[in-house]
Amino acid sequence: MLRNHTRRRELLRTTTAIATACLSVLALLSACSSDTGPRSAAAQPTVVIIGDSLSTGHGTSPDEAWPKLVENDPGFQQLQATIVNAARDGSGYVSVGEDGSTFGSQVDTAVTDETRLVLFFGSENDMGTAAGETEAAATRAFASVKSRAPQADIVVVGPPSYTSTPEAERLDIRDQDKAAALKAGAHFVDPIDLGWIMDDAAELIGPDGDHPSAAGQQYLQAKMEALIGPRIQQASTGNNQLTG
Repeated sequence: MLRNHTRRRELLRTTTAIATACLSVLALLSACSSDTGPRSAAAQPTVVIIGDSLSTGHGTSPDEAWPKLVENDPGFQQLQATIVNAARDGSGYVSVGEDGSTFGSQVDTAVTDETRLVLFFGSENDMGTAAGETEAAATRAFASVKSRAPQADIVVVGPPSYTSTPEAERLDIRDQDKAAALKAGAHFVDPIDLGWIMDDAAELIGPDGDHPSAAGQQYLQAKMEALIGPRIQQASTGNNQLTG
């Protein structure tokens, strides 16, 4: 009986020790989980979209806008990036749109030190502004990005044309956007020179003749995702030297 009693005491001590060890491990795992969770969320790179009604889903819906389509794409989701769509109807570098928005004010509202990429798109809304005014406003907007997010890559996509013979004013805005982008060291993409939309405007542009159809938004998704994806991959590795 004494021997059995001794064995029971030894078993009890062993069981207690194991239980204590398990509780300690669980506590440690819980602490690690609570510590790393917020860091993982904070570490997700943020992409900010600055733009006009071509990026809001005007003519379709916000859920069909190309930024939302990019965000919902399973391939893009593997990058674990967050998209902030700051675009507002009627906006431009100079043009004041919905909610008093310009591209500059969108930067001020949406770009933070967590931002890793800022993509500007447009805008034909600046057509008719005074000579050099758009370039000056774009220069200020790009400088604001650098001040708020020094590590962020900047991609500037000029205004598109739906025909192969764009208006002189549209070309002038394109040229001003490009000049400001190059001075800022940003990557400039020229939809006019690349022929975006031109060959399939009847399908890609909606009934109003100005805003993308659902198919047009999907077209823009493919174009923009090709610009965004590689840069987010570079940002995730700490290398922002991508130029293509």
